[in-house]
Amino acid sequence: MTIISSPMDFRRAAQARLPRFLFDYADGGAGTESTLRANVEDLARLRVRQRVLRDVADIDLSTDLLGDRRPLPVALGPIGIGGMFRRRGEVQAARAATRVGIPFTLSTVSLCSLPEVRAATDGPLWFQLYVIRDRAFMRDLIATAKVAGAEALVFTVDMPVPGTRYRDAHSGMAGPHAALRRVWQAMGRPGWAWDVGVRGRPHALGNLAPVLGAASGMDDYMGWLSDNFDPSVAWKDIAWIRDAWDGPLLIKGILDPDDARAAVDAGADGIVVSNHGGRQLDGASSSAQALPAIAAAVAGRLTVLADSGIRCGLDVVRMLALGADGVLLGRAWLYALAARGEEGVVTLLRLIEQEMRVAMALSGVRSVAEIDPAILERARDPDMSPPRG
Repeated sequence: MTIISSPMDFRRAAQARLPRFLFDYADGGAGTESTLRANVEDLARLRVRQRVLRDVADIDLSTDLLGDRRPLPVALGPIGIGGMFRRRGEVQAARAATRVGIPFTLSTVSLCSLPEVRAATDGPLWFQLYVIRDRAFMRDLIATAKVAGAEALVFTVDMPVPGTRYRDAHSGMAGPHAALRRVWQAMGRPGWAWDVGVRGRPHALGNLAPVLGAASGMDDYMGWLSDNFDPSVAWKDIAWIRDAWDGPLLIKGILDPDDARAAVDAGADGIVVSNHGGRQLDGASSSAQALPAIAAAVAGRLTVLADSGIRCGLDVVRMLALGADGVLLGRAWLYALAARGEEGVVTLLRLIEQEMRVAMALSGVRSVAEIDPAILERARDPDMSPPRG
């Protein structure tokens, strides 16, 4: 069994447990995966200024996110088909988030439906909405989110068309004889096959059951993505979402300062600086690269969250120093879920909490509010060096 002493250990444990098609789906990105790599590398090369004799006996990690006080500046971001990584995986991840006191964001294309997740936990729940051709169905999803008590709507706008993901065709997630290849791979992972393949049924996309039926599965997932995302979506469409949803609205997939300003003008309560984990436009900026200019452009007029490339507590601190108010975790929690289920996600969040405490103490800051660009050494790339002040 893999020893878990850091967040990165969960990736190795997940790879050992998952069939290849699922691990590569989680681990891979678009095209040559250059943006996927840049997400991690650009964060890792940010140097933190070590400071001493600053009285860091009391470290406060709490912060306000969308009007609510949270114990960490962290939420679990949306991930499609999370229920394939552990039995009823979205429920387990939501329970873990509730235990720590942070929001869990359920994907439109989850296995577990909004009602199922809400029945399993009364913790803070956000719902991620894709741009779908069928606007009436989108309204139905928003109405379901209201009934389930979702506290925020996360509207993902960087997927008018699916990215080109070469790895999926080689792994069996897509491509020739995909279903047969997935069965063959599952036979080589008996622990996963029993936990998820047998006991984790149904494998239907819970939120899409009204349009796909209760017997939908993996092939429906890939086909539905291609057939139902709407490339005609524009800023004007935010208005009807606002008409249907009166709670906090986050627009996810912002990488340009002009788009961030447009989100303010559209009445968004927050944005997520994100390149979809490197899974959409290969060659796009990393989130760390884009974040400082975007944070400066909106100048505190809305909540700024960031994702893509965050693997540990130090990465959370780096993103906050670049201008984020909080972060969404993606692959990090999915690896932990695949490796150890609900307990794995709780362990991951506790590790991130501890790493944040160490990073903050050794950089001389005692609260999230004190984390600013001044804790970073000047980056070699001037675009990642926001002015201090």
